[in-house]
Amino acid sequence: MSDHSGLTYTQALNNYLQLKEFPARELDMDEQQLLNTFHPDYRSETITTLNVGPNKGERCHTQLAELLQADSRIDASDLAGVRIEETDVLVIGGGGAGCAAALTAAESGARVILATKLRLGDSNTIMAEGGIQASVQKQDTLQAHYNDTWKAGYKLADKTLVKQLVTDGPETIRWLIQQGMQFDLDSAGDLLTRRAGGTSASRVVHFRDYTGLEMMRVLRESVYNHAAIEVRNYAPAVELLSNESGHCAGAILSSLEDSHFLQIKARTVIIATGGIGRLHLNDFPTSNHFGATGDGLVLAYRLGARLRDLDSFQYHPTGVAYPVHLSGTLITEGLRSAGAYIINAQGQRFVDELKPRDIVAAAIIRECREGRGVAEQDFRGVWLDTAGLENRNPGILQQRFPKLVQLGLKSRIDIRKHPMLIYPTLHYQNGGVIIDKNGQSTVPGLYCVGEVSGGIHGRNRLMGNALLEIISFGRKAGADAARQRQNRGHKKITLDHISRLRRELMQNHMPMQFSSPLLFPDYTRRAEADDDPEQPDHPGMFDL
Repeated sequence: MSDHSGLTYTQALNNYLQLKEFPARELDMDEQQLLNTFHPDYRSETITTLNVGPNKGERCHTQLAELLQADSRIDASDLAGVRIEETDVLVIGGGGAGCAAALTAAESGARVILATKLRLGDSNTIMAEGGIQASVQKQDTLQAHYNDTWKAGYKLADKTLVKQLVTDGPETIRWLIQQGMQFDLDSAGDLLTRRAGGTSASRVVHFRDYTGLEMMRVLRESVYNHAAIEVRNYAPAVELLSNESGHCAGAILSSLEDSHFLQIKARTVIIATGGIGRLHLNDFPTSNHFGATGDGLVLAYRLGARLRDLDSFQYHPTGVAYPVHLSGTLITEGLRSAGAYIINAQGQRFVDELKPRDIVAAAIIRECREGRGVAEQDFRGVWLDTAGLENRNPGILQQRFPKLVQLGLKSRIDIRKHPMLIYPTLHYQNGGVIIDKNGQSTVPGLYCVGEVSGGIHGRNRLMGNALLEIISFGRKAGADAARQRQNRGHKKITLDHISRLRRELMQNHMPMQFSSPLLFPDYTRRAEADDDPEQPDHPGMFDL
């Protein structure tokens, strides 16, 4: 059955309002079969094989492959007369990972330039609601955190990276508190925690339902107040530079304000550009920030960095499905951790709400496809039982989830009295650039941290591990990159890797009319094309 079979919104809401209890229906399908049948990652028609680059011959999502195998946006001739600046460490990306890296590099004595596509802080970090995983409770252990992360990723993560992640948890929270970040506390002044889906303990520390926003507030202030960090807003990187030995030696920035290029020579480069959600893979809505277009993956791959898990993405189970103009907006997993049920149009609970995210997402998609969801012309979904949670715990929504209450009011829905309609939303890039425990890629001098990196989460991520990752590995990369500034400078700066790319594309008869990195979503380019019929309708051709 199609996603659009099922009960109408009004019919399903009437069903919901008439029920006082919601019976659970056992999941009558093996979890692996559920994923194989309903999870978007398992759609074979969206997978292709890479023909060029370090991962040649490996599986990749078709939309990502198009970017990785596109031509560069620039030529060597574009750099004639371009202004050149030098620094010790160049950080590309102004979210949590980039700020943590820049701060740590500066605190280690390095001169830092932080370049970001939009404004400092405009990132997925500010949209993270649920919290940060860290083993800080007496009844919890680092080993348990490791085991949960390893199992949730289907035992396919890099063990060294997982160990690094969980070991850094308590110190990461301490460092953030020292920076000025607030967390919710109990009456004794101890950190409050909540349990994430797929975990064995309550270990997610949080601040209301806008933990990432609070984190970014603190990091942004710290970066702007540090004398050794120079911030370049509206300056996306469009190409990396290499030296005579193939090491990363800087980047070419392009100003969104005046379209001029700027060449930054750096001893080391840290890419922290986030993920790829704004490509709307498999036509899903997304919770991602406007700038999440996979730019860092493209730049690193073109320079020779190896990637992994290019066919694995996380679809968060609880994205807003109605009203349509808010489609994809994230509803924190903390709500389910607090006891909110997921209910189909027939008034049944059909999955353990605290199963790993991929299982819950696949189960929701199944309900909709098999006719047990809410189905209208422009949307479909199932209920998130916010009203029931409020009835069972009076005042909990306003106290612990004020951002969500306001989102409901903005949608003319009082979530304390009515449920929210939800459907999975494209949320996270599980794979990315292969890194070591310091965040260094397979290209010397090039570090990749945050969502652009791969290997930490395997093929499925636990709630709260992303905010932990960006600080843990951001700080590691910043410290190691600062140490590398003692190395001798680059004798020769080149764009030779672009010539190699073009030769390889021609040898493999690949199309060369498209260029990357994308910089902005496809629909931005289409809007321009509507105004100018002479412009080709392709995202790679968006002009600065």
